[in-house]
Amino acid sequence: MDFKKFVRDIPDFPKPGVSFKDITPLLKDPEALKAASDALVDFIGDQKIDKVVGMESRGFFYGPILAVALKAGFVPVRKVGKLPYKKISHTYDLEYGTDTLEIHEDAILKGEKVLVHDDVLATGGTAKATCKLVEALGGVVVQCNFLLEITALQGAAKLVGYEVKSLMRF
Repeated sequence: MDFKKFVRDIPDFPKPGVSFKDITPLLKDPEALKAASDALVDFIGDQKIDKVVGMESRGFFYGPILAVALKAGFVPVRKVGKLPYKKISHTYDLEYGTDTLEIHEDAILKGEKVLVHDDVLATGGTAKATCKLVEALGGVVVQCNFLLEITALQGAAKLVGYEVKSLMRF
């Protein structure tokens, strides 16, 4: 299936000069949604996954679908102040400033095999910070997978040492 035909560009969103990759056309089409889900699961092969970790907010679309298909739990990684229980955090650099992500401290057990999923790989900062959170809890990142990758932003370069898979590249 040509998944790219289900992704539309929104110019100047969220700010002038940025071309936003909108995946909602893919999400609303049942055949494309299922085919993309199946393809993302196929990236894992026969590796055992205990938890799928999805980052706020677009990692929440496919993350739970992948968790169900892989018979794994789903763990949300969120921005500061959004998780109600005891948590750990990781602060990382952005182009201008910093951001912080959090995960519940009991979300991943030592030695658990983890798939890190986000729907878009852009600069790689969020994915790398998420991997650091998983590892801080003792989890093992088996793979980072993405619905789409914006190659010009070179996000995969920040994930050296991790297996990175993307269904689409722009």
